[in-house]
Amino acid sequence: MQTSGIHHITAIVGHPQENVDFYGSVLGLRLVKKTVNFDDPGTYHLYFGDEQGSPGTIITFFPWADGRQGALGGGQVAVTTYVIPKGSMTFWKARLFDFDISFSEVTRFGEEFLSFSDPHGLKIELVERETSSVNTWEHGKIHQDVAIQGFGGAVLYSTNPDETREILTGVLGLDFVEESDEFMRFQAPAELGNIIDVDKAPRDQGVMGVGTVHHIAWRAEDRAEQRAWQKFVREKGFLVTEVKDRNYFHAIYFRETGSILFEIATDPPGFGIDEEAEELGENLMLPLQYEKYREQLESTLIPIQVRNLDEDVSDDSN
Repeated sequence: MQTSGIHHITAIVGHPQENVDFYGSVLGLRLVKKTVNFDDPGTYHLYFGDEQGSPGTIITFFPWADGRQGALGGGQVAVTTYVIPKGSMTFWKARLFDFDISFSEVTRFGEEFLSFSDPHGLKIELVERETSSVNTWEHGKIHQDVAIQGFGGAVLYSTNPDETREILTGVLGLDFVEESDEFMRFQAPAELGNIIDVDKAPRDQGVMGVGTVHHIAWRAEDRAEQRAWQKFVREKGFLVTEVKDRNYFHAIYFRETGSILFEIATDPPGFGIDEEAEELGENLMLPLQYEKYREQLESTLIPIQVRNLDEDVSDDSN
């Protein structure tokens, strides 16, 4: 079996408005769904992506306004990488400068990455790659010609990198591409969310909390393929959960031998099942089991809105 690539990445962050300001306003991703954590309905679950929340573009967050800061380490996604169009790096350097976001430039496997952190400590990279994907969502000064297209991939920290390598290739079906002194690179067939770099140094177990990634999800074409994945992963000796209905996809979970929590999520049904395309992310959408608590939840959840912060920075930005 072979997954086509990353479906989504889910992280824990701090104040929800800070989260929305950064990903929705600074990075220009679309807030495609505002709902709650199905296992903890007093907490938002926010989804950002391209104009329709396509698999391979979706970053999701559990915001804990007063949460404990986590510690990056083994068993975690260390860096989330986004693809930007060829020729747009100058724009993004200027944009980060205008928003007083410190960044550095790093090289890995011959590619140049723009490296920085979000307000809660999550590590992010931007990389120029040639793709046929176009993100038509525009926000403020971010137009289609420079907009983030989706995931480039991720850098993984493992407690046992050799075991993680075997799982990426022998279970998920990724191709081993090359290695350097520091990293191993793997590739899935999808155009977005397809490049995985694994740090070769074993890492001590990280501590889950604000500023850390909770899990990385891989794509399954549909529920039939997901059932095949569930059987396949069990046969490989892993404990796999039963299928969880997340409204916008179905999910199964298992923890690989390097301590990273993996999910396999279905591409359908997507985020358009309960909102019109032009209204995605505008309303608080609740699963049926929590609809009766709507008034209580709306009174306790911190109000959030996507704002145009370009109005607050210098007009000199590109």
